[in-house]
Amino acid sequence: MGIDLPLIWAVIILFGVMMYVIMDGFDLGIGLLYPFLPDKSDRDVMMNTVAPVWDGNETWLVLGGAGLLAAFPLAYAVVLSAFYMPLILMLLGLIFRGVAFEFRFKADEHHRHWWDKAFIGGSLAATFFQGVTLGGFIQGIAVVDRAYAGGAFDWLTPFSVFVGAGLVVTFALLGCTWLIYKTQGPLQVRMIALARPLTLTLLAVIAVISIWTPLAHEDIAARWFSMPNLLWFAPVPVLVVLTVWQLLRQLRGEPHGGPFVLTLFLVLLGYSGLGISLWPNIIPPDISIREAAGPPQSMGFTLVGALLIIPLILTYTAWGYYVFRGKVDETEGYH
Repeated sequence: MGIDLPLIWAVIILFGVMMYVIMDGFDLGIGLLYPFLPDKSDRDVMMNTVAPVWDGNETWLVLGGAGLLAAFPLAYAVVLSAFYMPLILMLLGLIFRGVAFEFRFKADEHHRHWWDKAFIGGSLAATFFQGVTLGGFIQGIAVVDRAYAGGAFDWLTPFSVFVGAGLVVTFALLGCTWLIYKTQGPLQVRMIALARPLTLTLLAVIAVISIWTPLAHEDIAARWFSMPNLLWFAPVPVLVVLTVWQLLRQLRGEPHGGPFVLTLFLVLLGYSGLGISLWPNIIPPDISIREAAGPPQSMGFTLVGALLIIPLILTYTAWGYYVFRGKVDETEGYH
């Protein structure tokens, strides 16, 4: 039996995207929370919680994009053609927040507010357009003769805009629970208070998307409610409700790392629901990973490099978080 290269590469890309959402989600979420905390010292602490690790988090985004090009060139060409506008806006947002991240600490008092606004705007743009792209991807992409056949604005629909707004709520909650874990004192207390309405809002967003998706897309509804997918999908809503209940319960006490772990679990549950909805298609609604796969020779060659580099990325990421573990206060800084 030969090696199933399309399946292996699909798992690698799914893992890379999942790691990006987990690792960069709370990072972007901190920028989304800036408007709620106008005090300079609070913003300094918030930024210092991610200063040692934020740029490494985006390694996973590069891995996912490069893997898609290497293993599924058809999907790479079609997806980028369909979503070039929101993806460009997303990248501009990441550039703005990256520049603001570095220059904010070097700016004087008179100019710092401009970098704060760039950080907020960049975080919001990057998050929202990631969600819009995801929503457009779920809707499906028009393909004729192995080329994108849709219009420049097919991605812009009420559903994709709602998914974009939902991802803003998700990353804001990730950032909020990250700060509960990494900070202490009045800042942590404010984050605990803010996490409660964010949790309830995210639950509402999940409920709306869970109802809207099968109603608007018959192929996804058929996949959800057919066997054996129904057996895989049925536990997801139950686990979402139990996780939210436990998260709210922890927020009534003096939490630390628990809310962040539970929020990550919520994100993973949503990611699993997405996988059940689309698998094995890599270009919805009907082009599978095997139809979009590149030549076996190129997939095998690039797989060797991926299997060498992924353990290195995991190792330096784990080491970075280990070195900079613990609480952060206003007396500490990494710039």
